[in-house]
Amino acid sequence: MEKKPITIKEIAKRLNISVSAVSKALHDDKSIGLRTKMQVKKMAEELNYQPNQTAIFLQSGKTHTIGVILPHLSETFFPQVICGIEDVAIKNNYVVLLGQSNEDPERELMLLESMKKHRVDGILISISKDTTNYDRLAKYKETIPMVFVDRIPDMKEIHYVACNMVSGTIQAVSYLLQKKHRVIGMVNGPEKFFASKERLDGYRKALEKHRLKYDTSLVINCDLSRDEIQEAVKALLNHKRKPTAIVAFHDNAAMEIIEYLMSTKKDKQITVVSFANLPMTAHSIFRPAASVEQYPYLQGQKGMEILLDIMNTKQIAAESPSPYYKIILDSHLKLLKP
Repeated sequence: MEKKPITIKEIAKRLNISVSAVSKALHDDKSIGLRTKMQVKKMAEELNYQPNQTAIFLQSGKTHTIGVILPHLSETFFPQVICGIEDVAIKNNYVVLLGQSNEDPERELMLLESMKKHRVDGILISISKDTTNYDRLAKYKETIPMVFVDRIPDMKEIHYVACNMVSGTIQAVSYLLQKKHRVIGMVNGPEKFFASKERLDGYRKALEKHRLKYDTSLVINCDLSRDEIQEAVKALLNHKRKPTAIVAFHDNAAMEIIEYLMSTKKDKQITVVSFANLPMTAHSIFRPAASVEQYPYLQGQKGMEILLDIMNTKQIAAESPSPYYKIILDSHLKLLKP
């Protein structure tokens, strides 16, 4: 038969002191003498006493649990994000509850609801590529401290940390222009995806900076699946102004593009650049010429630090709302060895 866990009542009984005194001693309350504290802690150790986390939650109103919702963990980008989050969380005595939306907005909402029911103290989230109903997200951010990481919704009153994708895209396109490419295609993400808009903005600005005309037909939006990426490449190859270079949405898309180009046994001179600079990319035979570093680990760290700050900051009156953290990290184009 399994033994019942030791409670502070048992410690109090054995030491012939009050339950309140035991509780205060275990929490190093100044009103309790050093000798009593030592006796209580020694007895607690001998009895293998473990604090009742439920009772602590009821007393403090905190579970010391953080919810993290990411699109997926199928590539190394988001695992690096979670590593950054966990390193900060553990140092601050928080446990991370992780969920994957698998790019499904409904599953994303289900995870938000589940984490709310589990009374997490705060949530870090990178939205799915198909999330467009921001009203439903707003409902949760009003009741739980929430920070968006990397993939952020087009909402004003939110806390977030992301990388400057406009600047990164300008760097990527400028690199191609320096290499004498004048017709540059883009395989972008879903049109409504905020990150796709950022990349398109950078693409246009880079062309304008070099006094080149922006051709809308050279930008193909897709859902970033293998099939749609290949269809996008086919469309660019059949374009009347066939590009000599392509900007891919991320490294995975870039490798799909290069693999497809190699399989056609032609167009091998098309240069591909991308985003994320994942560690595996440099070792792939389908690696792009360059990739924009997005610092996923640092984004995770910063996101967790922001969440800790807003969770520990006392609520201000509604008529004087606290400012929102909007941290944008500089992105940098990294050249990859051929």
